[in-house]
Amino acid sequence: MPSVKHNIILGSFLVVLVAVSLSSAIRCYQCSSQTDKKGVDSCGAYKWFNKTQHIAIECNSDESHMPGSFCMKIVQQGPRGFIWDGRWRQVIRRCASVADTGVTGVCNWGVYENGVYWEECYCSEDACNSSPTISITKG
Repeated sequence: MPSVKHNIILGSFLVVLVAVSLSSAIRCYQCSSQTDKKGVDSCGAYKWFNKTQHIAIECNSDESHMPGSFCMKIVQQGPRGFIWDGRWRQVIRRCASVADTGVTGVCNWGVYENGVYWEECYCSEDACNSSPTISITKG
């Protein structure tokens, strides 16, 4: 039968383990220009993304729309002939769990058959999906 001292040590170890795992969870901005109100650009499709209007959400919390271990930013832009600068844009910022390439700190891009340009960027630092472009940090 385990002693009280053994149970205290085991309990303390579990508390430390949980605290370490919670502190290592990444925080990302989450928004989508699809859900912006009409005439509002809060996700940064046409204007600079305003970090003061958003809170970076812990990716493994209940507030996160999608759990994950890194951040992601998706940009889609239509061919000419749409609004404002002649094109429509859509931006999505969120947590992600699997990158198509299997690595973070990179951006992938391409053009769909209908002419829509797309770019997906993955990064692994807190709130790193806030910038207009995601760059690799060397440290």
